Amino acid sequence: SSAASTKPRQVSRRAGEGDGQPKAAEPFNIPAELGILALRLGTSTMMFHNGLDKLKDPEGFSTFVVGKYLDFLPEPLLWTYAAIAVELACPVLLALGVLSRPSAAALLGTMCFAITFHLNQTGLEGFPLAVVENHQYAFETSSLYAGIFFYFLLAGPGKIS
Repeated sequence: SSAASTKPRQVSRRAGEGDGQPKAAEPFNIPAELGILALRLGTSTMMFHNGLDKLKDPEGFSTFVVGKYLDFLPEPLLWTYAAIAVELACPVLLALGVLSRPSAAALLGTMCFAITFHLNQTGLEGFPLAVVENHQYAFETSSLYAGIFFYFLLAGPGKIS
């Protein structure tokens, strides 16, 4: 029994795992990749609209959102134009699968500010179990966007890009 405990344990490995051999290519999962593509394109389209909405009245957004609820940021109009630039350029890059991770990181940043705005404006609203008058928490949409952009930051755009 003591001799058995001093023997080195054999570990089984698959080809390409630490043995210097190239890994076999993962099979292309068409339904999964189409789902990732649909998520990327749909989210990018909706986020582009967010940028257009801000572009319609940057001074109003700067005054009534950034200046009022994100008052820790200097130069609210500058931050507004930065958000507009990110929300117009990065969704296009993400949709095309070009610079996807940096684009997702920038979009995640804008969503973190959006979540902060909503929490400063309305609070948690009884999260997670309260049923609110508007049928969704004010921070809900920006939180969902943030989760999606966090996914693309970590996983990349998928194989169809």
